Amino acid sequence: METVELKQSVTFKNILLATDFSEVSRKAVPYAAAIASRYGSKIYLAHVLPAQPRMPIPIEPLPGELVRERLNAELEMESFLQNSLANVPHDFRLERGPIWDALSDLIQRDEIDLLVLGTHGRGGLKKVILGSVAEELFRLASCPVLTVGPAVPAEPGCIKEFRKILFATDFGPASLNALHYAISLATESKARLIVLHVVTPVPVVEVGPYWYPGTDLVEQQNTARARYVGRLKQLIPPEANLPFEPEFLVEFDFAPDAIVKTAADSQADLIVMGVNQTASARASAHLPWATAHEVVCHAKCPVLTVRS
Repeated sequence: METVELKQSVTFKNILLATDFSEVSRKAVPYAAAIASRYGSKIYLAHVLPAQPRMPIPIEPLPGELVRERLNAELEMESFLQNSLANVPHDFRLERGPIWDALSDLIQRDEIDLLVLGTHGRGGLKKVILGSVAEELFRLASCPVLTVGPAVPAEPGCIKEFRKILFATDFGPASLNALHYAISLATESKARLIVLHVVTPVPVVEVGPYWYPGTDLVEQQNTARARYVGRLKQLIPPEANLPFEPEFLVEFDFAPDAIVKTAADSQADLIVMGVNQTASARASAHLPWATAHEVVCHAKCPVLTVRS
């Protein structure tokens, strides 16, 4: 049985909000503020400056352009927030170097429980060439990552609670780890939990000439749906004190499309899913077909990813 053993409730004591001062990253601010207000968190707003080129130890003071760059970043950080975090405890972190190296140090140093960021959601060939910083972060970060993608409305309105949470699972270790967060967030926010499994279509060229057993395709899908719904129900532990009876869905489609469509149809406020830690997260960030990245690019709500 694949039932998850519940741990203690999720807490987000320290939240790291990464920003490049773009409009995309600005959209992530109200979500970080809402979560911080709900959980009594402190927000660390972080901006990473490009790494300095290697140079001999200077005899004279640092070049003026480096000083000005830092001063401009500090001023931009203050204006970026305006009054967004006026009622939330917060601090600033201005770092220099490769983005992941800098944020990784901050996650460890400030004991971060949640990383929040916005992304442009590069896809297709552009992603292959340029990569996705966001995907690299949520595959490497030791803490959960809340990503606000380009399809999320710029004005999310009053975000006090998550009303509906969509949890997408492939029954793997990463998604089972993410389920703990989905259950805890649904319980804390008094939200309805929707549990989804997507069955990917099998290409006929791979299944051989005897794949079709003579029964109706709809009947096959209904049989498979009943079987998978049974597995989904087994995931929820008996001691889970959810405010509403969970809804269990099985869709036959390609995973990113089904997850995004189900979230839109159900008007989910949050998608929770697991991501696998690969041998090279940086290489994975250049794959145009990674499910989590595709969901982040097209979902109209934030996506919480939890690493295996």
